[in-house]
Amino acid sequence: MSRRSGSERATLADVARLAGVSPATASKVLNGRSDVAANTRDLVLGVIAELGYKPTTARRDPQRERTLVTVLDIVESRYAGTVLQGILSAATAAQAELLLRLPPEDWIDTSRTAARAWIAELQASGVVGIIVLAAAVPDSVLLAAEDAELPVVTIDPIDTTDSRVASIGSTNWAGGRSATEHVIGLGHHRIAWIGGPLGSTPSAERFHGYQAALHSAGITPDGAMIRHGAFSVEAGLQHAHDMLALDERPTAIVAGNDEIAVGVLAAANELQITVPGDLSVTGFDDTPQAQWTTPRLTSVGQPLVGMGRMAVETALGMANGVQPASWHLQLATTLNVRDSTGPAT
Repeated sequence: MSRRSGSERATLADVARLAGVSPATASKVLNGRSDVAANTRDLVLGVIAELGYKPTTARRDPQRERTLVTVLDIVESRYAGTVLQGILSAATAAQAELLLRLPPEDWIDTSRTAARAWIAELQASGVVGIIVLAAAVPDSVLLAAEDAELPVVTIDPIDTTDSRVASIGSTNWAGGRSATEHVIGLGHHRIAWIGGPLGSTPSAERFHGYQAALHSAGITPDGAMIRHGAFSVEAGLQHAHDMLALDERPTAIVAGNDEIAVGVLAAANELQITVPGDLSVTGFDDTPQAQWTTPRLTSVGQPLVGMGRMAVETALGMANGVQPASWHLQLATTLNVRDSTGPAT
């Protein structure tokens, strides 16, 4: 190895190439990070000395100049806003900067080349970790992040099985069961389900909890009273209208999230069906809007702020070389009973 000739200045890419490591690893050595093997550190430092490489900027304090990016496409929902409150709180406490990004165009079908370019752009902005909120992460992005040694943490992920991704969620199955058991305990037997997409792991877990509660009570689910769709007010409104028009309409509806439950309440109001006199309704998430509805919504509470905080702590820990104690963590849910549920009539 030798210095570059003439006035041409060595770059970090030159150091990484000659040392046989990634630019991210070479950068970690320069920043004094502890999560680099001793032999790798010695090799990179040797190349730096041989090339006479000098950083173009002053050395950064890795404990004070860290940036996380949160990727989400549901900014307008109360759910997202509450989780973001936890993310922002934890990032501020850790003296880390926070960027918000929408998923790139054609996110699911992102090519390897586009994914690598996107990851490189994030790293150029000082990003040390990615937090993805309630969305699937394309394999191309995971591979690019893995190559760049950039940790990815997901919150309420669509799929929780990928071992390359740390996930933060809640006990969705237990929450779905507790909501259903609550209305069963109030004497309801015609209990409907309106949930989110079947392809969503949290939605499927909540639905399976609903099914388990009915099975334990000896109640056979009625297929006409089971619907899946978007986690939206509009979906709740449409499906509730259909169900409440049945000859044998439900006396209780268990909703997959609070947005759906708000749509159910709106449909009941339009049809002059009283809640909880004629219909009991439960939600999931226990976002602030659960206490703004009329009547106030009984809802399964997820620790949304805590999930956001834990995602930040996990991402920063992984950026410092600390592996999470559990790659797929579920925080406990709690049923909060309010005015939208009552005895069957």
